[in-house]
Amino acid sequence: MDADVEPRRGRSRAGRGGRDDGDRTAAEERVATGVVELLPNGSGFMRVTPPQPSDDDVYISAAQVRRCELVSGDEVSGPVRAPRRSERYPSLIRIDTINGRSADEVAEGTKYDDLPCAYASERLALESEDPTLKAIEWLTPFGRGSRVVIVGAARAGKTEALRRLAAALSGHEELEVSVVLAGVRPEEIGEWKAGELEPVAELGLAAAADVQGQAIERAIETGRRVAARGGHAVLLVDTLEYVPPQVARRVLAAARNIVDGGSLTVVATAREPVGGETTVIALDAALAGSGRIPALDLPASGTVRPELLVGEAGATAIAEARAAAMA
Repeated sequence: MDADVEPRRGRSRAGRGGRDDGDRTAAEERVATGVVELLPNGSGFMRVTPPQPSDDDVYISAAQVRRCELVSGDEVSGPVRAPRRSERYPSLIRIDTINGRSADEVAEGTKYDDLPCAYASERLALESEDPTLKAIEWLTPFGRGSRVVIVGAARAGKTEALRRLAAALSGHEELEVSVVLAGVRPEEIGEWKAGELEPVAELGLAAAADVQGQAIERAIETGRRVAARGGHAVLLVDTLEYVPPQVARRVLAAARNIVDGGSLTVVATAREPVGGETTVIALDAALAGSGRIPALDLPASGTVRPELLVGEAGATAIAEARAAAMA
């Protein structure tokens, strides 16, 4: 599949399809094969001796990543050109194959938004003795493909709940779990980076709302590609509070449980529900402030079609617990 080449520095006089006419003959004499490793900015590298980096690795432009819907771990091949004066790495001219199949054949598959989807029916087990996680797992369950928002006032414990969820979900080998931090306190960035799950993007309070939104949407695109290939991705976002409402809705809308396929689960924090959630986890700042754990506001929480995740008996137990909390 032809694609525009976007070297990291310098300008390219590329011909049609992203190929430089002056370099074409020499470059096409060398065909490289390797494994894709995506970068936070949307571009990536073809690692020729994965997983270790090498001077022979090949740069893949963000345009190629988007057009071919590449994800980390894909094996790709194609002709490359030598690095120009201001570049360190050779660049991929075009992608010929993806995981042994023609790139054109892969691109002609059904688009993500057209794939049939269903309500989440496979609960994501948290398997933790932490009281907050136990309450979430059984009273506000969610599964592969859920759209989850953790809501509450300031200091209700939203970030801490998300961090505990990240620790629990990262233990699932079948899940590709990633974290995006957008508009968070600098101290929280440090706490996340000190944990086991390194954020793929980290933007503090000073970052503009559109920059925050772009970082989240880049991560969403990666998750969509994983799901479209049959994998199971989970994206944790702290927070949607400062991005434009239409961006927040697009982020949530990307989550889905693809029929007979993969899934993308989105779990985000926000002050209030965004709209379209399948699970809302509401936290009570007054309970959290008084040390009453779990600080779950059960009447304000809820899951759409919980019986698909915990069975009829489980759904009945949730309804009874909600009724008791509201009494």
